[in-house]
Amino acid sequence: MIKPIVAGNWKMNKNPNEGSSFINDVIGNLSEVENVEVVFCPPFTGLNNVNINPPYYLGAQNCYYKDNGAYTGEISLNMLLECNVQYIIIGHSERRHIFFEDNELIGKKIAKVINTEIKPILCVGETKDEMNSGRAYDVIEEQLAKGLENLKSLSNVLIAYEPVWAIGTGLTASTDKINEMHSFIRKILNKLFKEENPYRIPILYGGSVNSGNADELISLDGVNGFLIGGASLDVVKFTDIVKIVNDK
Repeated sequence: MIKPIVAGNWKMNKNPNEGSSFINDVIGNLSEVENVEVVFCPPFTGLNNVNINPPYYLGAQNCYYKDNGAYTGEISLNMLLECNVQYIIIGHSERRHIFFEDNELIGKKIAKVINTEIKPILCVGETKDEMNSGRAYDVIEEQLAKGLENLKSLSNVLIAYEPVWAIGTGLTASTDKINEMHSFIRKILNKLFKEENPYRIPILYGGSVNSGNADELISLDGVNGFLIGGASLDVVKFTDIVKIVNDK
């Protein structure tokens, strides 16, 4: 059985002091967490000097695939490891569509991360135009194939399905759609890594998850947790979601 994960992607929000207070408030509001892993993903400036222990973990929002060098504005995995980062988001739709990261670059990052102690969360998802034109499944398959093509094993890899049209819009994919897409993702993982069991790979859902829909979504077969944006910035909303997942 896969232990559920609730990861909060703060994006470009909260300065270090705000982030530290937020983490303390969340932990203070969660008296007993036994059945879920909670991952905080602050901006790079909020990663240093964060002292948390399981079931709480620190995650980064991005990295570069080089160890060091003249790459202004980038962050290496060695830097993240020294900050005790244990998860990292790779290929988020905002990295793909705002900063034009392509599948090849994302694949290089995944290949680099997998050789460290950090677990990559590979994000995949279709835009509204891709969905309406019937290309969603082709897009997802290519994102998975290119993102994972340099790996020999799926060990320690997580997938996050985030339909781009549902991120920050208040829209959520239907339960049938989520079931269908998560099953499709596992089918593709089985195709790419025939000797491994795709049902042991955590697949998170992201896209306007909140305390009102979290119970229904986490009850779906194949949904192993959430990658949360907006609701992860609010102590009450985030802890409510963690409690819902923990109590399932």
